[in-house]
Amino acid sequence: MAEKKRDPGPSVKDDELYEKLRDEGNSKEKSARIANAAANSSRSDVGRSGGTSGSYEDWTVDELKDRAKELDISGYSDLKKDELIEKLRDH
Repeated sequence: MAEKKRDPGPSVKDDELYEKLRDEGNSKEKSARIANAAANSSRSDVGRSGGTSGSYEDWTVDELKDRAKELDISGYSDLKKDELIEKLRDH
């Protein structure tokens, strides 16, 4: 059976990278953001840019919950710290 290719839509600028990221289990939104950022510059620049907020492990539970709220993530209020970090990273 042939594998069906996903159509990321017209807003994704690097279909090949999008497909690779989706195959790795990333969400549609995250894959599109990364693929578009890579298309707007070089892929090595995107990997190097990184965040400046530090490791989630260094954040307090209240800070993690605030971040989840900012990202409109639901179902985080009863999560333990490690579960909350996983949910944030998988967003």
